[in-house]
Amino acid sequence: MGAAFTPWSALGGGVLIGVAALLLLAALGRIAGVSGIAAALLPPRRGDIAWRLAFVLGLPSGAALWMLGQDSTALASHASPWQLALAGLLVGVGTRIGSGCTSGHGVCGLGRFSPRSLAAVLTFMLTAMLCVYAWRHLLPGWLA
Repeated sequence: MGAAFTPWSALGGGVLIGVAALLLLAALGRIAGVSGIAAALLPPRRGDIAWRLAFVLGLPSGAALWMLGQDSTALASHASPWQLALAGLLVGVGTRIGSGCTSGHGVCGLGRFSPRSLAAVLTFMLTAMLCVYAWRHLLPGWLA
C-alpha cells in the first residue's frame, strides 16, 4: 500500500506550518521548534508553561481532527504500538542530542538564517540521501 503524493495538500500543509511558526514568533517572540517546546514541559520546567502546553496538545488534536474525515484504512500502520513508542522515544533522544528537530531547524532555523540550522539541515539531507542510496542500490542483494 503506497501513499499517493498530493502536491496541493503538501503545499497547503507547508504554508500552514510556516504561518503558524511566523505567528508564534510575532505574537510571543518564540521559535516553533517542537523538541524545545516539549522539553521545557519536562522537569525542571523552564519558562511559560501555558502556551507550550497548548502548542504540544494542539499537535495531536489537529491530527485527530484531520483523521475524522479520512478513510481509516489509509492511516493503518504495520508497526505495533511498542514499535511506535520506541520510535518516538528514539526521535526524542535524537532531537536532544542534535539540539533540535528537523522541523525546528528546517522551518524556523533556516527562516532566521541560522548557520547552525543550515549545517543541521544539510546533514539531515545528506544522511537521508545516503540512506536511500544504500537501501536501493547496496542492500537489495543482502535482503534477498
